[in-house]
Formats: sequence, C-alpha cells, structure tokens
Amino acid sequence: MTAPHLRDRYLQDSINTASPGKLLLMLYDRLVLDLMKGEEALRTGAREQAHEQLTHAQEIVLELRTSLDVDAWSGAPALAGLYGWMLTELIGANIAKDADRVAACRTLVEPLRDAWREAAAAAVAG
Repeated sequence: MTAPHLRDRYLQDSINTASPGKLLLMLYDRLVLDLMKGEEALRTGAREQAHEQLTHAQEIVLELRTSLDVDAWSGAPALAGLYGWMLTELIGANIAKDADRVAACRTLVEPLRDAWREAAAAAVAG
C-alpha cells in the first residue's frame, strides 16, 4: 500500500472506532478547519478552494443538524435552529464570496466545539 492509502485507511479506522462523542468533536474540528481555510481562500481570491472548503463545511453542518435529536434536551431545538441559520449563511457566503459571513459562522462554531469538548471530557471523567 502507498502512503496516501495507508493514511486514508488509518483515518477511516479512526472514524469507524470512535465513540459518538469523539465523532462529534471530529466533525466540529473539521468544520472549524474548513471555515478557517474557506475564509482565508476568499480573502486571497482563491475561489475554487473556497468553494471546496465551504461546500464541505455545509455538508458537516447538515450532518450535525440531521443527527441532532431535538427531543434529547431542552437546548436541542435552539441548536437545530443555529445549524439551519449557519447552513443558510454558508451557502450565501459561498455564492456571494463573502469572507465576513464565513468568519461570523466560525465565531459561533468555535465556542460550540469547545463546549462539546468540555462536555465529552466531563462525561469521561465522571
């Protein structure tokens, strides 16, 4: 096997064996990365790269939204609404090539990611 194939296999194995909490954190980490790269690509005029990053970010937000059980806790419907807003913003940012809209989404996602990371750590510790 070549090095890229080994890396892809390792990543797939990591996903397949991760706990639900770890998967959620992996999605959030990748979402933040996509938003950072997409925003930077828009600011530097790399439109094709921005489109790829923002499209992938949209897919992650859609996955987060569809996998959210809105009956699981009282804050879930608000989080679902935030995901819907973010998806709309990312689509609009991609169409308009608006880096500021991407930055606004990232500003919301980073604290959410950090909160889920703390919750996952508390669940493991407790």
